[in-house]
Amino acid sequence: MRLCAIILAALAATALDWSAGAHAAPAAAEVRLAHLTITSRGSGSPVVLIPGLASPAAVFEDVATSIGKDHRLILVQVNGFAGTRPSSGPVDNLLPAAVDELAGWLAANHIEKPAVIGHSMGGLMAMMLAKSHPEAAGRLLIVDSLPFYGMLFGSSATPDTIRPLVEQMRAGLVNGTSPVQVPPHMSNTDTGKAKILAWLKASDPKTVGEALVEDATTDFRPDLPALSAVRVTVLYAVPNPEMKAMADALYREAYKSLPNAKLVPASNSEHFIMLDQPAQFDEAVEAFLR
Repeated sequence: MRLCAIILAALAATALDWSAGAHAAPAAAEVRLAHLTITSRGSGSPVVLIPGLASPAAVFEDVATSIGKDHRLILVQVNGFAGTRPSSGPVDNLLPAAVDELAGWLAANHIEKPAVIGHSMGGLMAMMLAKSHPEAAGRLLIVDSLPFYGMLFGSSATPDTIRPLVEQMRAGLVNGTSPVQVPPHMSNTDTGKAKILAWLKASDPKTVGEALVEDATTDFRPDLPALSAVRVTVLYAVPNPEMKAMADALYREAYKSLPNAKLVPASNSEHFIMLDQPAQFDEAVEAFLR
């Protein structure tokens, strides 16, 4: 489940709760583009890490430390998320523009077919990148992200039926009428919840609102067959044993048109698997990169 899915579920109930081709790289280099800030460090086979809605690149800090000795890490952050300065230009068409910008940066730096890891909304961006720019994604690890989160509202949900809800949320964010709180099912630890709340509070409301609307109203399911030549792993959260059968069925249905996708459950975790179960997350990443 992507972050916006959980936020929307809370709104519906009450109010908003809110590798080949690697080249040696400098020890660290940061570039701010129109929609993204990209930090590259280390050397080896390249790994692109894309965080989710209102999240910073630092969400991957632990796994970046564990894999950084063997890989060139390309950490992506949407400008305006988690305390970063928002873009000075229009924020509409944010996700496609950010994906194109990332692909352009990879091409300019001669990075072809990197491994791409995307959490939540970052998972959608990773799939968009692989479809629109095949040379920019060699394999994908999609972390707790559905190709259309509206599936959580039933089989009849469509982008059009979801849009009024997220437009209402956008208005609340921009007008400051919605309280910023950690939505349910984000993390099962107090430390994780505190981090998520800090990131939410530090994010630019207009940027988050636009990203939320675009994420919520994008149904990538018809485009999944375009990824049939890409190695895809989907890591999804299972909060407790009682929910495993439901989570398994949801993700099988979501990715049924991509039969080569490998579905991997993460036990005893909420949405931020890397915060709740860092050892499981590291193990999944290392298996994905082998």
